[in-house]
Amino acid sequence: MNARQTLKCAILLGAAAIATAHVTAVKAQTAASSQAPLSDAAVRARANALLAKMTPEEKAGQLTQYFNFLPPGQPNPAVDELTAGRVGSLLFVSDAAEIDRLQRIAVEKTRLKIPVLFGFDVIHGFKTIMPVPIAVAASFDPKVAEDGQRVASSEARAIGLHWTFAPMVDIARDQRWGRIVEGAGEDPYLGSIMAAAQVRGFQGPNIGAPGHIIAGPKHFAGYGAALGGRDYDEVNLSDSELWNVYLPPFKAAVDAGAGNIMSAYMGLNGNPASGNSWLLTDVLRKAWGFKGFVVTDAGAAYDLKTHEYAKDVQDAAVHALSAGVDLEMSVDPSRAAYKTIPEALKTGKLTTKQVDDAVRRVLEAKIRMGLFEKPYVDQAEAARVLADPAHRLVSRQAAERTFVLLRNAGGLLPLDKNGIRSVAVIGPLADSARDTVGPWVFRQDDSETITILAGIKAKLGSGVSVEYAPGVSTPERLYASMFDAMSPVKTVKVDDNAEIARSVAIANKSDVTVLVLGEPQNMIGEGASRASLDLPGHQQQLLEAVLATGKPVIVLLMNARPLDLKEAQPNALMNIWYPGSQGGAAVANVLFGDVAPGGKLPFSWVRSIGQLPLPYSHLTSHQPQNAGKRYSDQPSTPLYPFGYGLSYSTFSFSNLKVSQPSVRLGESVDVTVDVKNTGSRTADEVAQLYIHQRYGSSARPVRELKGFQRITLAPGQTRTVSFTLKPQDLTYWSSAKRAFVQDETTFDLYAGGDSTASLAATFTVGK
Repeated sequence: MNARQTLKCAILLGAAAIATAHVTAVKAQTAASSQAPLSDAAVRARANALLAKMTPEEKAGQLTQYFNFLPPGQPNPAVDELTAGRVGSLLFVSDAAEIDRLQRIAVEKTRLKIPVLFGFDVIHGFKTIMPVPIAVAASFDPKVAEDGQRVASSEARAIGLHWTFAPMVDIARDQRWGRIVEGAGEDPYLGSIMAAAQVRGFQGPNIGAPGHIIAGPKHFAGYGAALGGRDYDEVNLSDSELWNVYLPPFKAAVDAGAGNIMSAYMGLNGNPASGNSWLLTDVLRKAWGFKGFVVTDAGAAYDLKTHEYAKDVQDAAVHALSAGVDLEMSVDPSRAAYKTIPEALKTGKLTTKQVDDAVRRVLEAKIRMGLFEKPYVDQAEAARVLADPAHRLVSRQAAERTFVLLRNAGGLLPLDKNGIRSVAVIGPLADSARDTVGPWVFRQDDSETITILAGIKAKLGSGVSVEYAPGVSTPERLYASMFDAMSPVKTVKVDDNAEIARSVAIANKSDVTVLVLGEPQNMIGEGASRASLDLPGHQQQLLEAVLATGKPVIVLLMNARPLDLKEAQPNALMNIWYPGSQGGAAVANVLFGDVAPGGKLPFSWVRSIGQLPLPYSHLTSHQPQNAGKRYSDQPSTPLYPFGYGLSYSTFSFSNLKVSQPSVRLGESVDVTVDVKNTGSRTADEVAQLYIHQRYGSSARPVRELKGFQRITLAPGQTRTVSFTLKPQDLTYWSSAKRAFVQDETTFDLYAGGDSTASLAATFTVGK
């Protein structure tokens, strides 16, 4: 590490109080500059005035979005369409000058001068990269999600972007599915809390708030339940699963004010989601009152023909628009279904009202964002925002709150930096900037990223020997992804046998080994489902060889799904996910005890891939006494349960109380529990509250998360944590009643540090 990197790490590891004050000042400045949003009536009037001037071709253009991958100067059909006034939105443009150039074409050279809406995959950061969303869910702290997306939105808006295709709020219970990395895991309650927090972070108090962009929750709906965890495969869900598990995070995002919803690629119960009027109109608009606009995922309208649902491209456009899709995201003009809208209008397959309703929603979004008044980028302001050092602090603190300590035999962690003379840092991901930030990053700046190796070196300084070896080559995917070209993969190539031998030698002469293993970032995400949970490549051999030295070994897993380490048991095991730009600094702070880990698993960590799916909130079913013996060759329980995570301290739960033993239907009930830090260090615990309904209109899960609070306790300190269970927390969709119901019944309550909590109480609900 050079002097510049050392100085950078030192700066980022300190001065927290100053940076926190700076963040507060920035928030206050943003709040002061906010202006009252336009009234619905005023927005509608402006949109209608524009609509009255538009030709069918111009209307179809406003309902069309194209990818824009090609650099300036190359023949680009998307730009040709823009110049002709047949494009309403562009995506994957991330350069401020290029955004300005394209916007000037729309505003200065087209007949109606309607600005372009620029979208981008701002999934977990733009320039400053936050931990991946599944990691943020592991923080069990919605403030981490909201603050991170607020930084992301400020950077994106500064360079001229208006809209993000996030948050992804799909529930993922089959962890082979690669897109688990973008969501909040397996639980609908946790998923709902995180969905709403991200929408607030992206959008601010209203659509069009300064420094904010439109949130686009995706993929509506059920995409996370693809057969076998295989990306893009069909989904078959019961109405009970759909309403009780997969739809709640979307409802929470809509209730939080999301301005956009993205429809899903796949077929849902035999009906493609992007042509599903029940989903997009009956549920989203009529039942939930969604007022924003709906966009397809890439090519999903055109692909209604591929699904063998539409007979041709025009029929695909008719199906999608009629179902409730306002805007088609298309890869390029050659695969655009909505170009056929004018002809469909002529032949009566679509009505003018259907088209106008969709166009109006897109225009209203542009009006609310202030694009007609301020279409261009303030380059000086963009440079200032992107260079804001406070953003790095947010990234580091977010990462520190996401790490999940799974094992700490003998209390190896935290390490004493004053007592260590030598450290071995080993693993192909330990010094990989690209893998540290994770997938869905398309503006990677290696100079901004602190790797695990760099963070440890900066923390220990020159007085401690830190020796590095990659250990093995970076494993390669069997099939390349479209995203590999957009975000080039950087690999490590070594002689694995020789490198393992060298790693063993380094470990033998070091006081402690930090072994950084996991999945490279291109092995997780879209198009990156896996048929195995094994460590990729020769990492298992590396792990076992280093453990055989008998020296203390800490394994840091860089991943987004459970990984099967076989029988290997390092002294300490911590999930660090893909921790973002400041990942190495955050890891160093936690390893050496400046921060205590407090994250919890947002999914059940299975023992092997054959257990999938294994959600904690399953039904009691037949012979519950044998629930842990459903397989004959291994336990039917997870290796680590949902909500699990160790700390550098210990905690006890006691005195679980319910405000009253019985409540009436429609009433709330208050619950309290005492949490005590029984250890010797200040640390965080996540108090979790679970319910179980004993009987009713339908069978209910053995446990359901209905409350959590992350708290910080000093040694010996006790705090009473309060929860309120509202009627909606006790209500569910009953397949028997074909409706949402609240039953007269008895509820069991469980409080503790994970989903296996044993501290229990009861209450009843009656008339």
